[in-house]
Amino acid sequence: MDTITHYRNVIQQVLLEYTKTPYARGDIQCKPVFDTVRNSFMLITEGWDGVRRIHGCLVHVEIIDEKVWVQRDDTDRGITYHLVESGVPKEQIVLGFHDPKVRPFTGYAVA
Repeated sequence: MDTITHYRNVIQQVLLEYTKTPYARGDIQCKPVFDTVRNSFMLITEGWDGVRRIHGCLVHVEIIDEKVWVQRDDTDRGITYHLVESGVPKEQIVLGFHDPKVRPFTGYAVA
């Protein structure tokens, strides 16, 4: 299995685990949005918390130049820990939500 296919499978498996955790309040769901052609993977939260509409991106991960770019991560623990535990090397993960000047100090890939 080539690297991109492996990363694609790992990302999808990790993100699907998040969809199984119910929200503590409100009628809110976590839905996966996977584009395997463009290698873009998201988790969207949507629903209602009382009279308040909930809709937004919880996680956005992309595969760019054979690296896993975490563009957004609003999870409690951090999606990167799950990616590393599932076999993606830290050196292949870019924290895209960090300023490029900060990335060398994160312990992950710069770009």
